[in-house]
Amino acid sequence: MTLEWLLSDKGAGASAKGLSEILDSGRTIPVAGCYDGLSALLAKQAGFEALYLSGAAVSASMALPDLGLVTMEEVVRAARSVVRATDLPLIVDCDTGFGEILNVMRTVQELEAVGASCIQIEDQIFPKKCGHLSDKKLIPAEEMCRKIAAARKASDRMLVVARTDAAMFPVETAIERARQYVDAGADIIFVEAVTSEEEILRVRSEINVPLLGNMTEFGRTPQITLSAWRKMGIELVIFPVSALRVAARALEEFYATLLRNGDVSEHLSGMMTRTELYERISYFSYEELDERIAKSTLAGGN
Repeated sequence: MTLEWLLSDKGAGASAKGLSEILDSGRTIPVAGCYDGLSALLAKQAGFEALYLSGAAVSASMALPDLGLVTMEEVVRAARSVVRATDLPLIVDCDTGFGEILNVMRTVQELEAVGASCIQIEDQIFPKKCGHLSDKKLIPAEEMCRKIAAARKASDRMLVVARTDAAMFPVETAIERARQYVDAGADIIFVEAVTSEEEILRVRSEINVPLLGNMTEFGRTPQITLSAWRKMGIELVIFPVSALRVAARALEEFYATLLRNGDVSEHLSGMMTRTELYERISYFSYEELDERIAKSTLAGGN
């Protein structure tokens, strides 16, 4: 975030690039998973072009399981922080839409107000489960189609990702649901927890809208390189919880070492310095803005 952004008259998210132009580029785009403003900002500074606000990562950052416990207000608050920090296109994981038709519409409107580019909703029964666990239960496809149509009606600007967890059945079931979701107005299809590249290729051959692939770790989908996703023609590849897992492990090890040793010397070389952190969060740009405002006030005699 730059001083110029701070001084602009753009509202929250108004400077965000549209996700549509990324999809129209014909490239395969890696989408960094984030869970707060700082993780999003670091992803942007690393060079990512789009971000994914993961429900699993947001809930884990609150020390809660990914079982539909996070509220719409908490997700919108996290989305606001990400958009403010980065102005990148943001896909927001909204689980089952936080309720039924009217709830989905309100969620879309709240996300649009903070500048998100895209909402993702899924076809599990609430309370949902992590997509890579067993014993998931799905709502009827017709009910999911109504949610998609409601999201589409609530905004003609935001894109809609329709996620289906029907890959736990033969892949044909997931494909049939995906077709219905496209007809209902979904812009992007996300078939969760596919178990092989063959299944991904089958979905690609049958669905004619952009696809989102999930490159999560320790799940049902094998680890697939970005170049392989590209060869399969998948437009968006998310890494939803990777950053949180890395950060959580680092914090766990740091706290244990601090308690054991009574000082941080063992970790100093791996820390971001004060100067580096200030540079990342534009500390001095804020300070400069504060000085400009003070000078302007004094010059006006008020």
